[in-house]
Parts: sequence; structure tokens; C-alpha cells
Amino acid sequence: MTELIVLMGSGETTPTMIKPHRAILDRVGDAPAVLLDTPYGFQSNADDISARAVAYFKASVGRDIGVVSWRRRDLPAVEAERALTSLRQAEWLFAGPGSPTYALSHWRDTPIPGLITKSKVVVFASAAALTLGSHAIPVYEIYKAGLDPHWVPALDIFRELTGVPAVIIPHYDNAEGGHHDTRFCYLGEGRLARMEQWLPEESVIVGIDEHTAVLVDLPTASVQVVGQGGLTLRRRGESRVYPTGSTLPLEALADTSAGAAVAPPAPASPAEPLAEPGAASVGEVADALDARFGTALAAQDVQECVAIALELETAIDDWAADTNVSPDHEHARSVLRGMIVRLGQAATEAHEAVPALLTSVRAAREQARANRDFAMADALRDALTGAGFTVQDQRLG
Repeated sequence: MTELIVLMGSGETTPTMIKPHRAILDRVGDAPAVLLDTPYGFQSNADDISARAVAYFKASVGRDIGVVSWRRRDLPAVEAERALTSLRQAEWLFAGPGSPTYALSHWRDTPIPGLITKSKVVVFASAAALTLGSHAIPVYEIYKAGLDPHWVPALDIFRELTGVPAVIIPHYDNAEGGHHDTRFCYLGEGRLARMEQWLPEESVIVGIDEHTAVLVDLPTASVQVVGQGGLTLRRRGESRVYPTGSTLPLEALADTSAGAAVAPPAPASPAEPLAEPGAASVGEVADALDARFGTALAAQDVQECVAIALELETAIDDWAADTNVSPDHEHARSVLRGMIVRLGQAATEAHEAVPALLTSVRAAREQARANRDFAMADALRDALTGAGFTVQDQRLG
């Protein structure tokens, strides 16, 4: 039976979640750990997403994981049994980005939901996290295709394991829309407030911010918030927010869902942080490094400029496994290309300035010699030879 449910708001394969993943995987030791690919099974680059995730866990987290491929419910019998056997053996089960409605359509009325509850540790992020509640947001259909707001029935596994009738919403603090409200997994306040009225009276919305994980420990009946954001418990427009580092009893979720009066939360118990603070995207990293680069370039500190460019290249590589669809990666690459161009321009400008500088120094030295100011002439000669130039004097006529 499941002992630990981990809900991630986003960033499941980024540097921000490395430390939490390591601590979570310690719970299962060397037992089988697998990635279930259904949520993104419809995408043409599904193989690439799986490969990047596997590489992330191996290189960054230090753990080998397998891939269970269940991209459609109508798999050939042998493939289906092979996948189900791997799921039965797994003690750590991970699923992440994609479409919640696609995943639900290919999990419902199959053995998959039952096997999810048998895994010792269940780590569901982004789209997959939406499927664990009683109702799910059809994100693509509403945000991309423009369908009217509505809920779809989800697996209700969170209630089965915890007793809490939750509706789980990742990407809770999303800000990709800029002035357009894309919080609450791209719904915005207006649509969420409308849709919330259609939920059963006892339902509680469990909102997880981006680059944040909520660890629900069933044996200890406790909940821990780690990462860069917080956990929000919302019911009928009223919210309680638990920031990162908070620990709370599982019954705090149940009390909210049972209709208890919403009040300010008690001070959270201190907890050792599982995630290091840092940027929430490679785009933020690139912008911060670009500012440092500009300062170093203005100071003509070429070595620092090169070091910053290499640091950005490393960051782009570190964030390469991020499956979140955004322009951040291309932006970071553009910033890196810009750094290289600016370094080249600085070198060209310096190179073009050399002839004029030499002409001026030579003229000054010749004038010094003509004035028989040999001390100044020698000083200018030494400066030129020290810079790597050869000076050959002619006899004064």
C-alpha cells in the first residue's frame, strides 16, 4: 500500500527538485522505480521526454529508473501485461507532464488506478497530479481549445488513500500570462471561482505552487511543503496558505474539507528544507547572468565575462530535462548567443583601436626623442615592448 504521496506543482525534472527527489527515493532504497508515460503518450516527442527524464534522474538525482510505457489503453496483450507487471513490482511510481484528460481516458477502467495505490511511493507532478483528485481541470481543452469551463471526473485516489475529497491543482501560482491571469493551472480567478461552485460541498482544492512539492506521509498522517512556493487549501473562495518549510497534520486538510471555518493557519512547524532556494526557470537564471555579464563587460573584465557565459551554458544543460513547455530554453540560448556576440564585438573594437593607439604612442615617443627627453622616450619604448611590440630606433639626424 502507498505510504507517501508526493504532489508537485511543476519543475519535476529541474534543478530545484533534485534534493527532494533524492530524499524521496531514499524511502524505497534499491527497489524498482519507474516512470509511467501515459500523460504525454499522445505527443510525437514522447520518447524524447522519457529519455530526458531518465537522464535527469541518473545524472542529477543519482538514481536509475525504468520506463513503463502505457500510451494507449488498447495495447497488445503482451505489451500490456509487461507494463502491468512492471507497475506491480515498482515501489516508486512517477508521472508528470502532458494532458490529464488523455491520461484519465487511458487509465480509467484498467488495472492502472488500482496499481497506483499499491506503490509505496507515488510521485505525481503537473498533469498527472490533476488526475489524483475527485475532479480534474481539462487544461488543454479550456486554455488552448477554448471550450467552456468544466470539470472531468478524476480517479479520486487521494480521497481513497487519505479520506480527503480533494481537487488537486498544480501550477497554482503560474504567471506565464503576464497581465493575463494564468494562476490556478491556467484557469485564472474568474474561471476557478465559477467552476468551484460546481464542486460537491465537501470538496477542498489543494493548490501546489510551481517548483513546489507537497509530501503526504500516510503512516505519520503529516504533510510537508518543500520547494520554492507553498500549499494552498481553498474552499468556496476562502484560502489557507502554507509556505515552504511548513508541516501540518493531515487532518488539517480534512478539517477544511469537512466545512470547518476558515481561519489563519497556526504557525507552521519548522522543517529542514528539502529544496535549495533558486531560480524558478532557466529564463530567470539567464536574465540574472546577463545582468552580471553586462557589468563585467563594462568593466572590461574579460575573464569574468567568459566565466559567466560558461555558467549560463552549464545552467542550460542542467535545465535541459525540464519538460515544462515554455520559451525559457530558447530565451536562455538567445542570451548566451548574445554574450558571445558582445564579447566578439568588444574584441573587434579593441583590435581596431590598436593601430590608432600605436600611432599616438610612436608620435609621442618621436617628439620626446626630438626634444632629447630620453627618459620619456625610454619609458614609452618599455611600455610598447611590455605589450609585445618590437621597437627599432633610427639614429637621429
